[in-house]
Amino acid sequence: MKKVHNKILSVVGNVITVKAEGIMYNELAQISTQYGKSLAQVIKLEGDIVSLQIFSGSRGVYTNDEVRFLGHTMKVSFSDKMLGRIFDGSGMPKDRGPALSDNLIEINGPSVNPAKRIIPQRMIRTNIPMIDIFNSLVVSQKLPIFSVSGEPYNELLARIALQAEVDMIILGGIGLKNDEYLYFKERLEDGGALSRSIFFMHTAADPVVEGLMVPDLCLSVAEKFALSGKDVLVLLTNMTNYADAMKEIAITMEQVPSNRGYPGDLYSQLAARYEKAVDFDDAGSITVLAVTTMPGDDVTHPVPDNTGYITEGQFYLRNGRIEPFGSLSRLKQQVNDKTRQDHRVIMDGMLQLYAEYKETEEKRAMGFRLGEWDKKLLKYGDRFEDEMMNLSVNIPLEAALDNGWKILSDCFQKHETGFRSDILEKFWPK
Repeated sequence: MKKVHNKILSVVGNVITVKAEGIMYNELAQISTQYGKSLAQVIKLEGDIVSLQIFSGSRGVYTNDEVRFLGHTMKVSFSDKMLGRIFDGSGMPKDRGPALSDNLIEINGPSVNPAKRIIPQRMIRTNIPMIDIFNSLVVSQKLPIFSVSGEPYNELLARIALQAEVDMIILGGIGLKNDEYLYFKERLEDGGALSRSIFFMHTAADPVVEGLMVPDLCLSVAEKFALSGKDVLVLLTNMTNYADAMKEIAITMEQVPSNRGYPGDLYSQLAARYEKAVDFDDAGSITVLAVTTMPGDDVTHPVPDNTGYITEGQFYLRNGRIEPFGSLSRLKQQVNDKTRQDHRVIMDGMLQLYAEYKETEEKRAMGFRLGEWDKKLLKYGDRFEDEMMNLSVNIPLEAALDNGWKILSDCFQKHETGFRSDILEKFWPK
């Protein structure tokens, strides 16, 4: 039984310090005040001085209040009863449903042993051409969506949640507005996907420390379902809010700041979460797709900059579209040859012609005279943006490939594409 401490040394912001021995990092504690009981988590150990972050804030906490260490880290229930449910950043129900207390598992465990992993080799279809054709999402991949505030990244995540060919979705929200949280709930409920989904939602009004818990809650539950044979897609929004929560706590703890005030272990903390993505050799899988907003559209900002070194590519969301240049799925080669013979040809050929279109756009903007080839490129570029890049396009991969050939045949002569003759003979529209 853990010792009860009734002398708090200091209260700074939402962090308290006590003197205690035999305490472990991330251990939970219960603080009893005159207003009730609050949960706190150990965030720093320095000899026998223990710092704890209070989930509900330090308001009403006095130095003579009782602190009882619980002897374990954060736990969350794991069972099929979680499906269709919405929880907060501490694992408690947010949907007014019953609390779940059976089969508790600890969160924030170690990453999977590499010997139990297999090479990614299965595609996750989303019915979004800019993903399925040009940057295929692969089972067990970890990919960020780089964007700026105001872009429809939450709408994109909701659509992927509805259409991705996986067994279940675990959606984690960090620092969301209430209308954003309700949007996810209503969209998945209307689309019939809520029954295969689990939500862990932290809003901007909730305690900061709960936001730090959301990725760990999502990934720990995902790992258990994956071990039972499920292919799980974890969607996180927004990892910049997660990093900002780390920064806020680090400032409170008076840690020496690193780049732009973020803690020095930012890379390690992000990597520990992204590296949970895995395809088990004898079970299911975890795939991670996470929004990372870029303040000022600055990709050198510490959060996207560090993220880029960890993940296997990125999607750039700009002007309501996934940009073909800059977006990259480093694992797409693992699956492109297993879809259809013309997949890679369409992917490479259409992007090359689109690059020529962008050059022609610059020529037109600068007032240069345009030739017949330039006019064909302009027609092609408009069609490509409307029928491929537009996120409202919702068609399977094969239909998207067929549409690619139709766009090409409507804009160019067969010999103008530069494609191999055997491919043209087989797929060029008659």
